[in-house]
Amino acid sequence: MAKESMKAREVKRARLAAKYAARREELKKIVNSGIVEENRQEAYEAAQKLQALPKNASYIRQHNRCSITGRPKGYMRQFGISRIQFREMASAGLIPGVKKASW
Repeated sequence: MAKESMKAREVKRARLAAKYAARREELKKIVNSGIVEENRQEAYEAAQKLQALPKNASYIRQHNRCSITGRPKGYMRQFGISRIQFREMASAGLIPGVKKASW
């Protein structure tokens, strides 16, 4: 089991990323338009504002975690759980359509 503080940190990052998503997108659009000479000063100011946003406001800083245990490694995107939980739940028949392969 992951520490509760780690789970809470991921929830906080997700909340911050959602809060600042529109603002970041708007500023990035202005920064990327700064290639043209007329927009260079405006792009510079937008880049400064973008850097002033909280670090955790970027969606890149989020890490996938198992929804049951909070385990960060061995995460299966399709099910949203770790490989260990997947195996236990599949063996118990809790995941519909999944059965152990044997040959």
